[in-house]
Amino acid sequence: MKPRDLADLVLLAALWGGSFLFMRYAAPAFGALPLMWLRVAIATACLLPVLVLRGQVGALRERIGVVTVMGLFNSAIPFVLIAWATLSITAGLASILNAAVPIMTALIGAVWLRDRLGAGRVAGLVIGMAGVVLLAADKADFKPGGSGWALLAMVGATLCYGFAANFTKRHLTGVPPMVNAAGSQIVSAVALTPFALWTWPAQPPAPLAWAAAAVLGVGCTAIAYVLFFRLIERVGASRAVTVTFLVPVFGTLWGALFLGESVTGSMLLGGAVVLLGTGLSTGVIRRTSNH
Repeated sequence: MKPRDLADLVLLAALWGGSFLFMRYAAPAFGALPLMWLRVAIATACLLPVLVLRGQVGALRERIGVVTVMGLFNSAIPFVLIAWATLSITAGLASILNAAVPIMTALIGAVWLRDRLGAGRVAGLVIGMAGVVLLAADKADFKPGGSGWALLAMVGATLCYGFAANFTKRHLTGVPPMVNAAGSQIVSAVALTPFALWTWPAQPPAPLAWAAAAVLGVGCTAIAYVLFFRLIERVGASRAVTVTFLVPVFGTLWGALFLGESVTGSMLLGGAVVLLGTGLSTGVIRRTSNH
């Protein structure tokens, strides 16, 4: 991987790790639905002109049906679930749980698309799921005010991402990356509009909350998508997915630095187990060990 690509990878991890910080900060002011509508609407405003300049609007129109399904499960639904979860759990814990996305992707691919899993990948799935259980074991309180439902929302978000990845593989292979990126945000913005208007906060959010929403839309979504798809084009999907290892590091770091969140031993242990399972289930650790 060239220095430029490595820089893109680290910046992408910092942006995606920061998304949990900004959601944790702004979600109480806006509410999950309005904040995520702002996120995807701002990202749409950034990505749509790029799509037009590249002359790819027609490609989006041709595949609007499948792009709609992908957009709902890759952006709208998981974004709302994660934003709602950050009302109850820390940004660091949310980012660690989100690292289970490749595990869910491999599991759904095996069940739905009959992708073959070797012994190493199966072991990775088992280890990764054990890590998720370890993280949630002492926090799954479903009483009023507890974080149990937030933890389930995070698991639901990873399932959505896993489904979207396999759906994209099956129905959107060969479609220009910018069509997928911009299309998913456009679909999400349209889908979330009525819900955002219905739940819009009566009390105007503070300027800093608006700033967090703007950074979330521009940096953590629009720019991050461009970086991610550029990495896929330059170094391939298998290397681009290694960003999963760095996102929890930044998510936990930003939460500790800017929100004063504590980092517990159980979080570190559970996160390490999840990342080990992720590495095995994606084949990254095996491939690294062979070179």
